Amino acid sequence: MSNEVGKIGWIDITVDDADCLRDFYRKVVGWQVDDVSMGDYSDYSMTTPANGEAVAGVCHARGSNAELAGGWLIYIVVADVIASAQNCKDNGGKILVEPRGLAGGQFCVIEDPSGATAALYQP
Repeated sequence: MSNEVGKIGWIDITVDDADCLRDFYRKVVGWQVDDVSMGDYSDYSMTTPANGEAVAGVCHARGSNAELAGGWLIYIVVADVIASAQNCKDNGGKILVEPRGLAGGQFCVIEDPSGATAALYQP
């Protein structure tokens, strides 16, 4: 994951059947898989076959991901997730998931004025 402000630092997808989608991307693009324990189930970190670099996540639509919409979600790195969330609201966007902790930082999910969604991530 990139931590440089302004870059897309991560991408993941949340679906009802993450096991099926995990297998699909393994077969279609050659990604390898690292399990990410979520307690009583696993989500998946998809890695490149050449060097094992984590490039994407495939997640079940349950637990902390239950409220996330399906489809690929980009995570854009910001300097201050709270300030960026407020700027989103002030400029015609919506907060779909309020700021909360994730992977040693904080994130939120926004909807821009066009209706597209993205996550904002502060390392």
